Amino acid sequence: MKKSFIFMSVIVFILFTSCHSEKAEKKEHIEFLVTNPIKKDTSTTKDYVSQIHSIRHIEIRALEKGYLNHISVDEGQQVKKGQPMFQIMPNVYEAELERAKSEAMAAEIEFKNTQLLAEGNVVSENELALAKANYAKAKAEVTLAETHLGFTRIKAPFDGIMDHLHVREGSLLDEGELLTTLSDNSKMWVYFNVPEAEYLDYIISANKDTKKEVELLMANNKPFNQKGIVETIEAEFNHETGNIAFRATFPNPNGILRHGETGSVLMKVPYKNAIIIPQKATFQILDKTYVYVISKAGKVSQREITVGAELPHLFIVNDGLSENDTILLEGIRVVRNNETIHTKFLEPNKVLSELDLYAE
Repeated sequence: MKKSFIFMSVIVFILFTSCHSEKAEKKEHIEFLVTNPIKKDTSTTKDYVSQIHSIRHIEIRALEKGYLNHISVDEGQQVKKGQPMFQIMPNVYEAELERAKSEAMAAEIEFKNTQLLAEGNVVSENELALAKANYAKAKAEVTLAETHLGFTRIKAPFDGIMDHLHVREGSLLDEGELLTTLSDNSKMWVYFNVPEAEYLDYIISANKDTKKEVELLMANNKPFNQKGIVETIEAEFNHETGNIAFRATFPNPNGILRHGETGSVLMKVPYKNAIIIPQKATFQILDKTYVYVISKAGKVSQREITVGAELPHLFIVNDGLSENDTILLEGIRVVRNNETIHTKFLEPNKVLSELDLYAE
Protein backbone atom coordinates (compact mmCIF):
# COMPACT_ATOMS: atom_id res chain seq x y z
CA MET A 1 0.00 0.00 0.00
CA LYS A 2 2.85 2.38 0.92
CA LYS A 3 4.72 1.58 -2.28
CA SER A 4 1.58 2.26 -4.32
CA PHE A 5 1.17 5.71 -2.70
CA ILE A 6 4.79 6.65 -3.40
CA PHE A 7 4.39 5.51 -7.02
CA MET A 8 1.28 7.66 -7.52
CA SER A 9 2.98 10.72 -5.98
CA VAL A 10 5.90 10.39 -8.35
CA ILE A 11 3.53 10.21 -11.33
CA VAL A 12 1.61 13.33 -10.20
CA PHE A 13 4.89 15.23 -9.71
CA ILE A 14 6.12 14.24 -13.16
CA LEU A 15 2.82 15.25 -14.76
CA PHE A 16 2.76 18.61 -12.94
CA THR A 17 6.36 19.36 -13.85
CA SER A 18 5.73 18.37 -17.44
CA CYS A 19 2.62 20.55 -17.65
CA HIS A 20 4.39 23.54 -16.09
CA SER A 21 7.38 23.14 -18.38
CA GLU A 22 5.03 22.88 -21.34
CA LYS A 23 3.26 26.14 -20.38
CA ALA A 24 6.55 27.96 -19.84
CA GLU A 25 7.84 26.72 -23.17
CA LYS A 26 4.57 27.73 -24.86
CA LYS A 27 4.77 31.24 -23.34
CA GLU A 28 8.37 31.60 -24.52
CA HIS A 29 7.21 31.13 -28.10
CA ILE A 30 4.31 33.64 -27.88
CA GLU A 31 4.88 36.81 -29.88
CA PHE A 32 3.29 39.77 -28.14
CA LEU A 33 2.07 42.63 -30.33
CA VAL A 34 3.82 45.93 -29.70
CA THR A 35 3.73 49.36 -31.34
CA ASN A 36 4.90 52.96 -30.97
CA PRO A 37 2.85 55.94 -29.86
CA ILE A 38 2.00 58.12 -32.82
CA LYS A 39 2.62 61.87 -32.87
CA LYS A 40 0.22 64.00 -34.89
CA ASP A 41 -2.03 67.04 -34.78
CA THR A 42 -5.51 66.19 -33.60
CA SER A 43 -8.43 67.62 -31.71
CA THR A 44 -10.90 66.50 -29.11
CA THR A 45 -14.42 67.70 -28.41
CA LYS A 46 -15.08 69.01 -24.93
CA ASP A 47 -18.51 69.73 -23.54
CA TYR A 48 -19.41 72.52 -21.15
CA VAL A 49 -22.65 72.93 -19.24
CA SER A 50 -24.38 76.05 -20.54
CA GLN A 51 -27.19 78.50 -19.86
CA ILE A 52 -29.25 79.78 -22.78
CA HIS A 53 -30.46 83.40 -22.84
CA SER A 54 -32.46 85.44 -25.33
CA ILE A 55 -30.46 88.12 -27.09
CA ARG A 56 -32.97 90.57 -25.57
CA HIS A 57 -34.97 89.70 -22.49
CA ILE A 58 -36.69 92.58 -20.70
CA GLU A 59 -39.33 93.27 -18.08
CA ILE A 60 -42.47 95.12 -19.15
CA ARG A 61 -43.56 97.41 -16.31
CA ALA A 62 -46.33 99.95 -15.76
CA LEU A 63 -45.10 103.52 -16.16
CA GLU A 64 -48.22 105.04 -14.60
CA LYS A 65 -50.63 104.30 -11.76
CA GLY A 66 -54.18 103.23 -12.52
CA TYR A 67 -56.56 100.40 -13.27
CA LEU A 68 -55.50 97.91 -15.92
CA ASN A 69 -58.29 98.38 -18.41
CA HIS A 70 -57.38 95.86 -21.12
CA ILE A 71 -54.80 93.17 -22.00
CA SER A 72 -54.38 92.74 -25.76
CA VAL A 73 -51.97 89.76 -25.77
CA ASP A 74 -51.72 86.33 -24.20
CA GLU A 75 -48.96 84.36 -22.55
CA GLY A 76 -46.55 82.75 -24.99
CA GLN A 77 -47.81 84.89 -27.88
CA GLN A 78 -45.50 86.20 -30.58
CA VAL A 79 -45.81 89.98 -30.73
CA LYS A 80 -44.55 92.57 -33.22
CA LYS A 81 -42.77 95.81 -32.49
CA GLY A 82 -45.33 98.54 -31.72
CA GLN A 83 -48.19 96.10 -31.09
CA PRO A 84 -50.49 97.16 -28.18
CA MET A 85 -50.08 94.97 -25.12
CA PHE A 86 -51.67 96.69 -22.09
CA GLN A 87 -54.07 99.61 -21.65
CA ILE A 88 -54.28 101.46 -18.32
CA MET A 89 -57.54 103.41 -17.81
CA PRO A 90 -56.72 106.79 -19.44
CA ASN A 91 -59.55 109.03 -18.14
CA VAL A 92 -57.53 110.98 -15.56
CA TYR A 93 -54.62 111.49 -17.95
CA GLU A 94 -56.95 112.58 -20.78
CA ALA A 95 -58.46 115.20 -18.46
CA GLU A 96 -55.01 116.44 -17.46
CA LEU A 97 -54.10 116.79 -21.11
CA GLU A 98 -57.24 118.86 -21.85
CA ARG A 99 -56.48 121.14 -18.91
CA ALA A 100 -52.89 121.59 -20.08
CA LYS A 101 -54.07 122.44 -23.59
CA SER A 102 -56.51 125.05 -22.23
CA GLU A 103 -53.82 126.66 -20.10
CA ALA A 104 -51.48 126.70 -23.09
CA MET A 105 -54.14 128.39 -25.20
CA ALA A 106 -54.65 131.08 -22.55
CA ALA A 107 -50.90 131.59 -22.26
CA GLU A 108 -50.64 131.96 -26.03
CA ILE A 109 -53.34 134.65 -26.09
CA GLU A 110 -51.68 136.53 -23.26
CA PHE A 111 -48.32 136.35 -25.03
CA LYS A 112 -49.73 137.70 -28.31
CA ASN A 113 -51.51 140.58 -26.54
CA THR A 114 -48.35 141.47 -24.63
CA GLN A 115 -46.41 141.35 -27.88
CA LEU A 116 -48.79 143.93 -29.49
CA LEU A 117 -48.49 146.18 -26.45
CA ALA A 118 -44.74 145.90 -26.52
CA GLU A 119 -44.64 146.96 -30.17
CA GLY A 120 -46.55 150.12 -29.15
CA ASN A 121 -44.17 150.69 -26.25
CA VAL A 122 -47.04 150.26 -23.80
CA VAL A 123 -45.30 147.48 -21.83
CA SER A 124 -41.64 146.81 -21.17
CA GLU A 125 -39.45 144.17 -22.76
CA ASN A 126 -39.33 142.33 -19.46
CA GLU A 127 -43.12 141.89 -19.39
CA LEU A 128 -42.99 140.52 -22.93
CA ALA A 129 -40.24 138.08 -21.94
CA LEU A 130 -42.30 136.94 -18.94
CA ALA A 131 -45.37 136.32 -21.11
CA LYS A 132 -43.24 134.37 -23.57
CA ALA A 133 -41.81 132.23 -20.77
CA ASN A 134 -45.29 131.48 -19.41
CA TYR A 135 -46.39 130.41 -22.88
CA ALA A 136 -43.36 128.09 -23.25
CA LYS A 137 -44.07 126.59 -19.83
CA ALA A 138 -47.70 125.92 -20.78
CA LYS A 139 -46.61 124.15 -23.99
CA ALA A 140 -44.21 122.00 -21.96
CA GLU A 141 -47.10 121.05 -19.67
CA VAL A 142 -49.03 119.89 -22.74
CA THR A 143 -46.10 117.73 -23.84
CA LEU A 144 -45.81 116.27 -20.34
CA ALA A 145 -49.54 115.46 -20.20
CA GLU A 146 -49.34 113.82 -23.64
CA THR A 147 -46.42 111.72 -22.40
CA HIS A 148 -48.31 110.56 -19.30
CA LEU A 149 -51.32 109.68 -21.47
CA GLY A 150 -49.04 107.78 -23.85
CA PHE A 151 -47.69 105.73 -20.94
CA THR A 152 -51.19 104.33 -20.39
CA ARG A 153 -50.84 102.51 -23.75
CA ILE A 154 -48.03 99.97 -23.41
CA LYS A 155 -46.68 98.66 -26.72
CA ALA A 156 -44.10 96.01 -27.60
CA PRO A 157 -40.64 97.62 -27.93
CA PHE A 158 -39.44 94.86 -30.30
CA ASP A 159 -40.54 91.60 -31.90
CA GLY A 160 -40.61 88.83 -29.33
CA ILE A 161 -42.47 86.24 -27.28
CA MET A 162 -44.46 87.30 -24.25
CA ASP A 163 -43.97 85.42 -21.01
CA HIS A 164 -46.18 84.85 -17.96
CA LEU A 165 -48.76 87.52 -17.06
CA HIS A 166 -48.20 88.90 -13.56
CA VAL A 167 -51.44 90.91 -13.52
CA ARG A 168 -55.01 90.55 -14.79
CA GLU A 169 -57.54 92.97 -16.22
CA GLY A 170 -59.01 95.15 -13.47
CA SER A 171 -55.82 95.12 -11.38
CA LEU A 172 -54.89 98.36 -9.65
CA LEU A 173 -51.34 99.07 -10.75
CA ASP A 174 -48.59 101.02 -9.04
CA GLU A 175 -45.99 102.88 -11.04
CA GLY A 176 -43.21 100.43 -11.96
CA GLU A 177 -45.26 97.29 -11.31
CA LEU A 178 -44.15 94.21 -13.29
CA LEU A 179 -46.65 93.18 -15.98
CA THR A 180 -44.76 90.50 -17.94
CA THR A 181 -41.43 89.83 -19.68
CA LEU A 182 -40.61 89.88 -23.37
CA SER A 183 -37.95 87.77 -25.12
CA ASP A 184 -36.35 88.30 -28.49
CA ASN A 185 -35.40 84.75 -29.49
CA SER A 186 -34.18 85.47 -33.02
CA LYS A 187 -30.67 84.84 -31.69
CA MET A 188 -29.59 83.21 -28.44
CA TRP A 189 -26.68 83.96 -26.16
CA VAL A 190 -25.28 80.74 -24.71
CA TYR A 191 -22.99 81.13 -21.70
CA PHE A 192 -20.56 78.40 -20.61
CA ASN A 193 -17.73 78.31 -18.07
CA VAL A 194 -14.19 77.42 -19.10
CA PRO A 195 -11.41 76.44 -16.64
CA GLU A 196 -8.44 78.78 -16.35
CA ALA A 197 -5.95 76.40 -17.99
CA GLU A 198 -8.18 75.91 -21.05
CA TYR A 199 -8.82 79.65 -21.25
CA LEU A 200 -5.05 80.27 -21.37
CA ASP A 201 -4.57 77.64 -24.09
CA TYR A 202 -7.33 79.35 -26.09
CA ILE A 203 -6.22 82.94 -25.58
CA ILE A 204 -2.55 82.36 -26.50
CA SER A 205 -3.28 80.14 -29.50
CA ALA A 206 -2.35 81.36 -32.96
CA ASN A 207 -5.98 81.53 -34.11
CA LYS A 208 -7.40 83.32 -31.05
CA ASP A 209 -8.63 86.20 -33.24
CA THR A 210 -10.61 83.81 -35.44
CA LYS A 211 -14.24 83.36 -34.47
CA LYS A 212 -14.43 79.86 -33.00
CA GLU A 213 -17.35 77.70 -34.08
CA VAL A 214 -19.15 75.59 -31.48
CA GLU A 215 -22.14 73.26 -31.35
CA LEU A 216 -24.97 72.95 -28.85
CA LEU A 217 -26.25 69.71 -27.37
CA MET A 218 -29.78 70.33 -26.09
CA ALA A 219 -31.28 68.94 -22.89
CA ASN A 220 -32.83 66.02 -24.80
CA ASN A 221 -29.29 64.96 -25.80
CA LYS A 222 -29.89 65.96 -29.42
CA PRO A 223 -27.73 68.45 -31.33
CA PHE A 224 -29.19 71.85 -32.14
CA ASN A 225 -29.48 72.37 -35.90
CA GLN A 226 -27.47 75.62 -35.99
CA LYS A 227 -23.79 76.33 -35.34
CA GLY A 228 -22.73 79.00 -32.88
CA ILE A 229 -19.82 81.44 -32.74
CA VAL A 230 -17.85 82.33 -29.62
CA GLU A 231 -17.99 86.13 -29.60
CA THR A 232 -17.05 87.34 -26.14
CA ILE A 233 -15.23 86.34 -22.97
CA GLU A 234 -16.12 87.96 -19.67
CA ALA A 235 -13.60 90.19 -17.90
CA GLU A 236 -13.19 88.32 -14.61
CA PHE A 237 -12.69 84.80 -13.32
CA ASN A 238 -15.03 83.37 -10.72
CA HIS A 239 -12.73 83.04 -7.71
CA GLU A 240 -14.84 80.26 -6.21
CA THR A 241 -14.80 77.98 -9.27
CA GLY A 242 -11.68 79.17 -11.11
CA ASN A 243 -13.72 79.47 -14.32
CA ILE A 244 -14.40 82.28 -16.76
CA ALA A 245 -17.58 82.67 -18.81
CA PHE A 246 -17.54 82.45 -22.61
CA ARG A 247 -20.53 83.60 -24.67
CA ALA A 248 -21.51 82.00 -27.97
CA THR A 249 -24.24 83.36 -30.25
CA PHE A 250 -26.56 80.90 -32.01
CA PRO A 251 -29.11 81.83 -34.69
CA ASN A 252 -32.57 80.55 -33.76
CA PRO A 253 -34.67 80.88 -36.94
CA ASN A 254 -37.24 78.23 -35.98
CA GLY A 255 -37.65 79.45 -32.40
CA ILE A 256 -36.61 76.10 -30.92
CA LEU A 257 -34.53 77.62 -28.15
CA ARG A 258 -36.15 79.64 -25.35
CA HIS A 259 -34.78 81.88 -22.65
CA GLY A 260 -33.66 79.95 -19.55
CA GLU A 261 -32.99 76.59 -21.24
CA THR A 262 -29.90 74.53 -20.46
CA GLY A 263 -27.65 72.42 -22.64
CA SER A 264 -24.02 71.63 -23.35
CA VAL A 265 -21.69 73.55 -25.62
CA LEU A 266 -19.45 71.28 -27.68
CA MET A 267 -16.13 72.91 -28.54
CA LYS A 268 -13.22 71.36 -30.43
CA VAL A 269 -9.91 71.74 -28.64
CA PRO A 270 -6.86 71.36 -30.92
CA TYR A 271 -3.74 69.44 -29.88
CA LYS A 272 -0.45 70.13 -31.66
CA ASN A 273 1.97 67.19 -31.98
CA ALA A 274 -0.09 65.07 -29.63
CA ILE A 275 1.20 61.67 -28.44
CA ILE A 276 -1.62 59.19 -29.11
CA ILE A 277 -1.93 55.58 -27.96
CA PRO A 278 -4.74 52.99 -28.00
CA GLN A 279 -6.73 52.84 -24.78
CA LYS A 280 -6.39 49.05 -24.75
CA ALA A 281 -2.62 49.43 -24.27
CA THR A 282 -3.20 50.95 -20.81
CA PHE A 283 -4.20 49.64 -17.43
CA GLN A 284 -5.03 51.30 -14.14
CA ILE A 285 -3.87 50.81 -10.59
CA LEU A 286 -6.01 52.83 -8.19
CA ASP A 287 -6.33 56.24 -9.85
CA LYS A 288 -3.14 56.05 -11.94
CA THR A 289 -2.73 54.94 -15.56
CA TYR A 290 0.13 52.75 -16.76
CA VAL A 291 1.53 51.13 -19.89
CA TYR A 292 4.13 48.44 -20.42
CA VAL A 293 7.21 49.78 -22.21
CA ILE A 294 9.34 47.18 -24.01
CA SER A 295 13.11 47.59 -24.28
CA LYS A 296 15.14 46.56 -27.34
CA ALA A 297 16.03 43.36 -25.50
CA GLY A 298 12.33 42.60 -24.96
CA LYS A 299 12.25 43.44 -21.26
CA VAL A 300 8.90 44.62 -19.90
CA SER A 301 8.82 47.79 -17.75
CA GLN A 302 5.74 49.26 -16.12
CA ARG A 303 5.51 53.05 -16.62
CA GLU A 304 3.03 55.63 -15.34
CA ILE A 305 1.56 58.08 -17.88
CA THR A 306 -0.56 61.21 -17.68
CA VAL A 307 -3.64 61.21 -19.90
CA GLY A 308 -4.49 64.67 -21.23
CA ALA A 309 -7.63 63.89 -23.21
CA GLU A 310 -9.72 61.00 -24.44
CA LEU A 311 -10.81 60.15 -27.97
CA PRO A 312 -12.89 57.14 -29.00
CA HIS A 313 -10.60 54.16 -28.19
CA LEU A 314 -7.58 56.48 -27.93
CA PHE A 315 -5.76 58.47 -25.26
CA ILE A 316 -3.77 61.67 -25.74
CA VAL A 317 -0.75 61.38 -23.44
CA ASN A 318 0.59 64.55 -21.83
CA ASP A 319 3.51 62.98 -20.00
CA GLY A 320 5.34 59.65 -19.67
CA LEU A 321 5.81 58.57 -23.31
CA SER A 322 7.54 59.64 -26.49
CA GLU A 323 6.97 58.53 -30.06
CA ASN A 324 10.18 56.48 -29.87
CA ASP A 325 8.97 54.25 -27.03
CA THR A 326 7.72 50.75 -27.76
CA ILE A 327 4.61 49.80 -25.83
CA LEU A 328 2.78 46.51 -25.33
CA LEU A 329 -0.42 46.49 -27.34
CA GLU A 330 -1.96 43.15 -26.32
CA GLY A 331 -1.35 40.64 -23.52
CA ILE A 332 -1.29 43.16 -20.68
CA ARG A 333 -2.85 40.67 -18.26
CA VAL A 334 -0.37 37.93 -19.22
CA VAL A 335 3.03 39.58 -18.83
CA ARG A 336 4.76 40.71 -15.65
CA ASN A 337 7.03 43.63 -14.85
CA ASN A 338 10.74 43.01 -15.66
CA GLU A 339 9.86 39.89 -17.68
CA THR A 340 11.52 39.31 -21.07
CA ILE A 341 9.16 38.49 -23.95
CA HIS A 342 9.15 37.92 -27.69
CA THR A 343 7.47 40.71 -29.63
CA LYS A 344 5.95 41.43 -33.00
CA PHE A 345 5.90 45.07 -34.08
CA LEU A 346 2.86 46.70 -35.69
CA GLU A 347 3.06 50.10 -37.37
CA PRO A 348 1.11 52.77 -35.41
CA ASN A 349 -0.92 53.79 -38.46
CA LYS A 350 -1.96 50.19 -39.01
CA VAL A 351 -3.02 49.95 -35.38
CA LEU A 352 -5.21 53.03 -35.80
CA SER A 353 -6.75 51.71 -38.99
CA GLU A 354 -7.57 48.42 -37.31
CA LEU A 355 -9.35 50.37 -34.62
CA ASP A 356 -11.40 51.90 -37.45
CA LEU A 357 -10.59 55.38 -36.17
CA TYR A 358 -9.04 58.51 -37.43
CA ALA A 359 -7.80 61.63 -35.75
CA GLU A 360 -8.51 64.87 -37.55
